[in-house]
Amino acid sequence: MMRFDAIIIGAGAAGLMAAIETGRSGRSVCLIDHTARPGEKIRISGGGRCNFTNRELDHLTARDRFLSQNPRFALSALSRYSPQDFITRLDRAGIAWHEKHKGQLFCDGKASQIVDMLTRDLREAGGTLSLDTTVETITREGTDFHVTTSQGLLTAPKLVIATGGKSIPKMGATGIGYKIAAQFGLSLTETRPALVPLTFAEQELVKTKPLAGTAIPVTIQHNKTRFDEDLLFTHRGLSGPAILQISSYWRDGDPLTLDLLPGQNIARLLADQRQEKGRMALHNALARWLPEKIAALAVAESGLQGRLADQNNAKLEHLATYVHQWQIKPVGSEGYRTAEVTLGGVSTKDLDAKTMEAKSQPGLFFVGEVVDVTGWLGGYNFQWAWASGFAAGKA
Repeated sequence: MMRFDAIIIGAGAAGLMAAIETGRSGRSVCLIDHTARPGEKIRISGGGRCNFTNRELDHLTARDRFLSQNPRFALSALSRYSPQDFITRLDRAGIAWHEKHKGQLFCDGKASQIVDMLTRDLREAGGTLSLDTTVETITREGTDFHVTTSQGLLTAPKLVIATGGKSIPKMGATGIGYKIAAQFGLSLTETRPALVPLTFAEQELVKTKPLAGTAIPVTIQHNKTRFDEDLLFTHRGLSGPAILQISSYWRDGDPLTLDLLPGQNIARLLADQRQEKGRMALHNALARWLPEKIAALAVAESGLQGRLADQNNAKLEHLATYVHQWQIKPVGSEGYRTAEVTLGGVSTKDLDAKTMEAKSQPGLFFVGEVVDVTGWLGGYNFQWAWASGFAAGKA
């Protein structure tokens, strides 16, 4: 049996941060993971450059850019460990970075630089990293947790669960964190894939498959939630940042509304061209502003035919509804296989917002994706991992 002050299960972003801060406080800590390498999600994120945080995140934006049964829960940890705190960490480590889009920050080089930085920080803090180590059982006797692993028995008065969710199982996701929470009496909110491509029924795919690989900037809306991002047509449906963002709000059977030409009035634009370009086929006239295949689909969906000159203002307004208010109804998503995160998880009502400790189980902590806190696309989920891991480590 090996005894530590703290055991942390899960060597991802949140687990690494929690282990580092625990070690820096002078406590002995063992970080375990069933995979062969730490920080695998860090390595693959952002096309291998890791979208590690978002500069637009502050106390006000956090209220809207995190989904949870209690969106205010995340504010405490996020306010005490900010994007600038992590940026400063990278700067001190000599890791170059750049801002790409809407506050999204990426490494100039490989994401593995961040993993190397964190594992180095863990070693310098005196932490123990145990990989290829599976958890077999967890029990509690008095104030101590006993974790039976494939490498032997570990015991500690503090146990941090940083196991992530169910997303991207090929990277090692298992959902074990939810089982541990249930074992110790914590409640769970419903989990489902988020930041995930959406799929169409076969009858819709007949129309959209020819567009696969085509990307276009759109405004996408679900009820009162809207995003201005790029959309990508795929062989199975839709993807791209616009779809990933809205997928966190979408439910099976819900319709979505697309504006394929945001900020423009296509009926007016076409009417202005009618005299000069009247002999042009309608779909070719529309292709001046939209990709040719998308223009052809919009015209086909509208049921209009002929030349631009054949279309009166009423017909152009009719076409405009398919350009600016295209109603789509996905039938599903690509699931956890490709989802970037898991929505839902350990209920925030059972956790202390300042420390991430379970209210009914002193010494038991939950951090990162396993908790019912899910951010927007664009570095928000990594910032939640850093902040929640930091909060638990300090505690």
